[in-house]
Amino acid sequence: MGIFVNQDTRLVVQGITGGAGKFHTPLMVEYGTQVVAGVTPGKLGQDFQGIPIFDTVAGAVRETGANTSVIFVPAPFAADAILEAADAGVELVVCITEGIPTRDMAMVKAALAGSGTVMIGPNCPGVLDPNARVKIGIMPDMIFAPGRIGVISRSGTLTYEAVDQVTKLGLGQSTCLGIGGDPIIGTSFTDALARFEEDEATDAVIMIGEIGGNAEEKATAF
Repeated sequence: MGIFVNQDTRLVVQGITGGAGKFHTPLMVEYGTQVVAGVTPGKLGQDFQGIPIFDTVAGAVRETGANTSVIFVPAPFAADAILEAADAGVELVVCITEGIPTRDMAMVKAALAGSGTVMIGPNCPGVLDPNARVKIGIMPDMIFAPGRIGVISRSGTLTYEAVDQVTKLGLGQSTCLGIGGDPIIGTSFTDALARFEEDEATDAVIMIGEIGGNAEEKATAF
């Protein structure tokens, strides 16, 4: 059983009819992710490649049992999209959107504190479990392989580089996530390391930082 996502993950795509949503949703489905719904206000009753579209996340959760959301919503509206997912009772929100104002994320971070919703991102490539065949986000899944090495990174590109090297060594990955490089993010290195530590499917973890902030020092202390 991986961390964050598994075979019970039921995904709703917020912004499914936008450019990024249209491009990445079929790739997530092709990899094996259960994409059960999309959300675009004003398009209730329509569908995207057979995936039903709803006006609200609450409606999608009620009708499809979605428990996870991925957000491909433009930056000015992304904070509201995150809060909408949390209000609907979604357990995990993966926000791919970049360029969200720090003030918006400070508000979101405070609102999610103590809630039942975990957020990965924003400005991140998402999370992928090659053992469960679940991909949420934009990672190039062809470089992944089932295995027992976890990967956490603030950089999307460096995530892919580490994954590619691990695959070429014949080790494979358990869960891989990009936590995002913005000043305010939902899941920190420490949060992810705590989950990996409890994961019997992970033997070791690669952690990749970036210049700026003290996230790496906090993780070291942990």
